[in-house]
Amino acid sequence: MSKQLLLFPFSGNAREALISIFAINSIRPEWEIVGFFDDDHSVHGNDCCGTKVLGGRELLGAYDGAYVLAVPGSPKGYLRRKAIIDGLCLDKSRFATIIHPSVMRAPDATIGYNTLLMPNVFVSCGSRIGNHCIVLPNTVLAHDSSIGDYGCIGSNVSISGSVGIGPECYIGSGVKIRENIRIGERTLVGLGSNVLSDIEQGTVAVGNPARAIRKCAS
Repeated sequence: MSKQLLLFPFSGNAREALISIFAINSIRPEWEIVGFFDDDHSVHGNDCCGTKVLGGRELLGAYDGAYVLAVPGSPKGYLRRKAIIDGLCLDKSRFATIIHPSVMRAPDATIGYNTLLMPNVFVSCGSRIGNHCIVLPNTVLAHDSSIGDYGCIGSNVSISGSVGIGPECYIGSGVKIRENIRIGERTLVGLGSNVLSDIEQGTVAVGNPARAIRKCAS
């Protein structure tokens, strides 16, 4: 039997999640997509690929048996992701995890709840992806590396072995991270950067090699 699913909010991440959900359902019907919900009333009634924005958070009660995929987040808003998701006040059992069928993952890799893995992601041996994470297409997470809770990882990111990325980080598309690197929590690494040394928490870092340019706004 298919499980009902609500998507939050009506954002690029949630709209692109439909691609993975459709691919899953094409193999075996797993998800019945109820629709999007969003706090922004101006988008209510909008549509993406036949899936409508049905309303706001009242839908969590109206569909109290539905799972939720909550995937807000952008380079400008990644530091608010935790507060927004936690503000839904949902038990972890209500959250879905969506993994595109093309994802390759080792048997001993662990992937948390409310996490979205888009097409062609590679998750190697001993690696861990936390709860409430987003990993965009064609990203590689090598052996024994970890992505902390509430992390956003862009497309075509290469994370070498034994890398630790702290909670609430945003790693821009095209970033390459050398082995054994530690990136502190609430850090943003800019597009196309090459990370060759550890980065302190709460930092914006860019370049080749990546260097801190400022502290993140809280």
